[in-house]
Amino acid sequence: MVTVNVHEAKTNLSRLLAQVEGGEEVVIARNGKPVAQLVACQRRSKRRPGTLKGKIAVPDSFFDPLPEDELRAWEGEYKTRER
Repeated sequence: MVTVNVHEAKTNLSRLLAQVEGGEEVVIARNGKPVAQLVACQRRSKRRPGTLKGKIAVPDSFFDPLPEDELRAWEGEYKTRER
């Protein structure tokens, strides 16, 4: 693990990011006290269309019109109840 101060981190950000991509962890410190840690992001796997096919069921009622009061709420005409 590498520890650098804020000024060095700002000056050498590209180099530090290359180190992080290589698996190194970098700690950024202010006045010798650790403040942040740079670590590599986990790569997301490629999305594949159709992987949930047959696993999710949408009922036909999903496409029914909304009730009037809910429709008004979506259109911003919702009035809160007074207490």
